[in-house]
Amino acid sequence: MKETNIGYRHLKQKIIFSLLGITLCVVLLILAVIIYFIVKRGIGVISWEFITAMPQNGMTEGGIWPALLGTFYLVIGAIIFSTPLGVFAAIYMTEYAKKGRLVSIIRIGVNNLAGVPSVVFGLFGLGIFVKFLGFGVSLLSGSLTLAIVILPTIIRASEEALITVPDEYRNASLALGATNWQTVKNVVLPNAMPGILTGVILGIGRVAGETAPIIFTAATFFTMRLPSSVFDEVMALPYNIYALVTAGTFPAKQVPIAYGTAFVLLVLVLLINLVAVGLRLKFSQNKR
Repeated sequence: MKETNIGYRHLKQKIIFSLLGITLCVVLLILAVIIYFIVKRGIGVISWEFITAMPQNGMTEGGIWPALLGTFYLVIGAIIFSTPLGVFAAIYMTEYAKKGRLVSIIRIGVNNLAGVPSVVFGLFGLGIFVKFLGFGVSLLSGSLTLAIVILPTIIRASEEALITVPDEYRNASLALGATNWQTVKNVVLPNAMPGILTGVILGIGRVAGETAPIIFTAATFFTMRLPSSVFDEVMALPYNIYALVTAGTFPAKQVPIAYGTAFVLLVLVLLINLVAVGLRLKFSQNKR
């Protein structure tokens, strides 16, 4: 009877692992099909001129340099605003706040914020940053809105990373006479940095592809000027793709440009993630 139960458990385990493997293969297959579809449709228009030139003739010719630069600015701006705020919030909840109802409510709020549709964040940014604070449709408004979009991801990832740091490290630092903040800064944060960077990586991937928040706060369909200040509106790759496909007046010329733009966006996100992963590996090696 005992051998039968062991055999049944092993069979059940094999079935579960097989289902998980099949699910993973299906997901990877879908991803490969999407990438192949974008590369096949977009690779034909890719050239150095396409990447570095200004758009011409109502986005029917020329390149995507303003959209590429605008996307980069929006990503950098969102990370600059969201990372310190998210990390400090996680430090407060993990290292300073007393475990109780208040922290639980904050965590529930953060989790709920992560599930809010991005278009709602766009409307919030329109009402607060564009209208109330008077920033207008600008790079600043878009960056602040996108920072709020990824803030829950960074908070949760940072909190989990801080929790995984053993308490022995904290106790040893405090026993040597360090203050609580010195312990957090010199002991806890360096050991939690790989996990924090994981949250930043996830945030970068989401920010670079967001369209709804920047429609209301930052993006313009066509401009011949590069942004000269944070109060200028910008072109962005995701909105550029959306506008070319849905609102373009010359689809025969603009749809191929949209696929080329999607290909560039895919490569941009991949490069940013590779840089972030490299930094994460570097911090992991230093930790050892």
